[in-house]
Amino acid sequence: MTDNSGLLDRHLSFIEALRGAGMSVSLAEDLDSVAALGAVGWGDRGHVRDVLAATLVKKQSQRTTFDALFDVYFPALVGDGVAHRGDSSSADGDEDDSPRGAAVRDNAAALQAFRDQLAEALQSDDQQQLARLAAQMVGTFGAMPGRGPGLSSWSAYTALQRVAPQELVDRIVAGLLAEVGDEGRETEVRRLANRRVGAFATMVEDDARRRIAEEKGPDHVADVAIRPSIDKLAFTAARRSDLEEMRRQIFPLARRLATRLTKEHHAHRRGALDFRRTVRASIATGGVPLTTHHRPKRPHRTDLVVLCDVSGSVANFAQFTLLFVFALRESFQSMRAFTFIDHVHEVTEHLRPGSDPVEVLENLAAASSYAALWGRTNYGRAFTKFEAEHLDALGPKTTLLILGDARSNYSDLEDATLRRLAGSVRRSYWLNPEPESSWGAGDSAARTYQEIVPMVECRNLTQLQELVHDLL
Repeated sequence: MTDNSGLLDRHLSFIEALRGAGMSVSLAEDLDSVAALGAVGWGDRGHVRDVLAATLVKKQSQRTTFDALFDVYFPALVGDGVAHRGDSSSADGDEDDSPRGAAVRDNAAALQAFRDQLAEALQSDDQQQLARLAAQMVGTFGAMPGRGPGLSSWSAYTALQRVAPQELVDRIVAGLLAEVGDEGRETEVRRLANRRVGAFATMVEDDARRRIAEEKGPDHVADVAIRPSIDKLAFTAARRSDLEEMRRQIFPLARRLATRLTKEHHAHRRGALDFRRTVRASIATGGVPLTTHHRPKRPHRTDLVVLCDVSGSVANFAQFTLLFVFALRESFQSMRAFTFIDHVHEVTEHLRPGSDPVEVLENLAAASSYAALWGRTNYGRAFTKFEAEHLDALGPKTTLLILGDARSNYSDLEDATLRRLAGSVRRSYWLNPEPESSWGAGDSAARTYQEIVPMVECRNLTQLQELVHDLL
């Protein structure tokens, strides 16, 4: 019997969306998820979510992306929802004039009544009621009918601007303080109220995404509206909350890389063949060299010099790369770091062992003001200043790591100076946070500098980890 439910096609599309968002899902894992669902069943949406997460998600950082895509491909409701439509008419068949009705228009009275309900639900933290209100809020205050072709009819931004739940924080705080009866806990209660309002805003965004998926298809939403997992998210596209999550990921990522490097170094710790010892040992076996002997491999740790652009367009990328390299400082013989915009400033003193990551990032951000004279990125001037003032940092055992997008505002590139710097070190690399397709476009000098220093694209934490691994 042919299955016409569409579940299989929807499941396959969901798997492809996960892969498109940067999650690696193998065929075996896909088959495991189907087998697990066969054992558990499709009757409970929560169980389906948990089963798919258990079989497909490998890292906690991927769970946010998984949940967002799951809600798009397997929505909890369609349209305004059955319960919502059921509330739109009263027992005698008349239309309900309350804000809960599906036919309610966006007017001042409806807005005030809705805000009252929302404040009450946020104060009591009634998740079921909040989910219903999020759907109602998008349906009533986020509808944008009559827009042109290709444009969505729903907007979470419009709904949030109209209702402005952030303005209810004071009401929620007053209600919660009345419940606890302790005015001294206002700061704690205000943080709790802000978290609840933020969580509700996320519910509104999720519901708007669900409605757009109904309108244009889930694949469209997965392509344009779902952000990749934090380890695949581009540094230049990260929001403040994303940057905080990246900061938390830096040191665990560095520890995993250090462990991986240790294992690889132990696996390749044998040096060149010691011919004399091997021949001497073969005498005991009739001249047959059953056992080979090798010279001990001399450990080598590189001296690292980092020169990074900290202008606004790449500041986040430079700071996180510095922090990641700092977390691996024990893998280097020595490390010196310099920042520049149109002037060079050494920041090695801020990368002290045992420093708090938050403090390091704050110090690096503050130090960026010393790296600018006129505030316009000038790579040529930075290379000239570095050669004149800090050439002693480079030597035949040094690895030079340059971080930046190579956009120099059409100034003199001083490529001859960069060639001299690269020629004075053992190795040199350039990490560029822009996609390779943008290199050479506009004021980008990436193609010119690429001929002198090997340049690679480094846009997210995953690429950064692999590039630093190759560096070591």
